[in-house]
Formats: sequence, C-alpha cells, structure tokens
Amino acid sequence: MNAIAQVEIDRAVFELYDEYCHGGMDRRAFLARAAAAVVGGYAMAQALLPRYAEAQTISFTDARIKAKYVTYKSPGGSSGEMRGYLAQPAGNGPFPCVLVVHENRGLNPYIEDVARRAAVEGFLALAPDGLFPVGGYPGNDDDGRTLQASLDPGKLRTDMLNSARYLKGLALSSGKLGVTGFCWGGGTTNYLAAALGPDMHAGVPFYGAAPETASIGSIKAPLLINYAESDERINAMWPGFEAGLKAAGAKYEAHFYPGTQHGFHNNSTPRFQEAGAKLAWERTVGFFKKHLA
Repeated sequence: MNAIAQVEIDRAVFELYDEYCHGGMDRRAFLARAAAAVVGGYAMAQALLPRYAEAQTISFTDARIKAKYVTYKSPGGSSGEMRGYLAQPAGNGPFPCVLVVHENRGLNPYIEDVARRAAVEGFLALAPDGLFPVGGYPGNDDDGRTLQASLDPGKLRTDMLNSARYLKGLALSSGKLGVTGFCWGGGTTNYLAAALGPDMHAGVPFYGAAPETASIGSIKAPLLINYAESDERINAMWPGFEAGLKAAGAKYEAHFYPGTQHGFHNNSTPRFQEAGAKLAWERTVGFFKKHLA
C-alpha cells in the first residue's frame, strides 16, 4: 500500500490535528497552535495534511474494476437526491455489496480509493457523497468539513440509509449488504447496523462513535469493530457499546491496533500506520467474504 513518508509527529500535534479534523479549529489556527506547541510543530502539522494523489493504491483505470458516478433518489434526505461513486468488479455479477461511508468531509479521493480496493476484492462498492446536495466534495477537506457541518445530521444519515438501500437493490447486487466507514463514517456504520436491522449482513466500523444505547438491540449484523490504540474520545465509548452488544446477544469482535492514532487507515497522512492498516483491511475483507458470501 502506498503511504506518505513517515515523520516523527509529537503527540501534542496529533491531538491538535484530531481537534482540527473534528471541527474544533480551522487550518490557520491548527498550524499556529502546532507551531507554538513544540519545536518543529509547524512542519509536523504540515506533514499531517492529506496528500491524496500520492496515496492512491488502485487506479480508476485498473482493468480489474469498472467505476463511475451514479445519482439516485433519496427521499427525506438533504435534497431528495444523492450521488455516489460506484465501483464494481470486472464481470457480470451479481456481486455482494459494500457501502463505504466517508469521514466528516465528504467523498474525498481516499474514500474513492477504498471503494476501488473493495471492488478489486470482488465487492460491488458504493461510496456516497453526503455533500452532493450542497454541491459535492469541494476538492479540499477544510471546505468539505465546513459543508458537512452545515447539513442537518438526521437528513445526512437518511441519505446514507437510502444509499445502502439503493446499493442493495441494484441489478448487479447479490442482495447481501456490508457497510464500512471511517471516523464519522464509522459511527454511521454503527447507526446503519441498527437502522437496517436484518437488511444489513455485516458491518466494519473504523474508529466510529457508538450508536445510541437504545438502538443497539436492533443490530442484527455481525460487527468487526476497529479502533486505534490512542483515540481517547472514541475509545471512551467502547465499554458502554460493548455492554449493549452483549445484552443484545449481538455477534461482534473488536480490535485495538497497537501504536495507532485515530485515522490510522487513511494512507494520505502520517497518521497512517502501515502494519495496523494492513491487518485491519485484511480482517475487513475476510469478514465481508465470510458474511456476504
């Protein structure tokens, strides 16, 4: 897997980056606070900003897949219509399906690459762009995060729910649906597991927020839950989430990856940790192949 060259990032800068990623400050404030935090902090902060072109692993022209943008109806969502990036394996299908849910900044090139990675493994993958109703992913994560924060959270979730149903109902679909997502998309994976109930057949959230406690009993899909070792905000939710899963008799497994930060699967920044990302993705593919066959 391609990765941005690793640099030694001070923990304080990682914590500032996490705050920046989740809307706690803008880019200028992040860079300024990083510079003030530690010697070399400005360079560390610059290194953490994503470099998508360098991180692509599967080309959109790869002969093993076919990829295109599709639009579809989304009643009750932000605008009533959605757009997504659909990647399918070469061949006639039908194929098991995987919905790939983006972070809190829309459908950026990293998430499109993840959809292509899933297609190479034999899955019909759809990566919806929650920002489509407001013009789509704007080409940079700062504006994307601002746009996503401006949306009604309930309607945005409805757009993801409708995206899952659209994917499951495609002619190329086998009817077996898996969902994976990262950060906001990880929390949305948990939400969809509860909202879809038996219509979802496997879920793999990456460092996602736990769903509402009252909804956990509705989860029927087995879950493979991936966490970073250092991710205080998200990891603090796990004991309650696990208690709810146990009480509901849900099937799940959870993994904490040593030496990782929130976002460790995203190979466009030095938060990427190759060993953890490789193992987590191998587990993800194996889990989907087991439960969506």
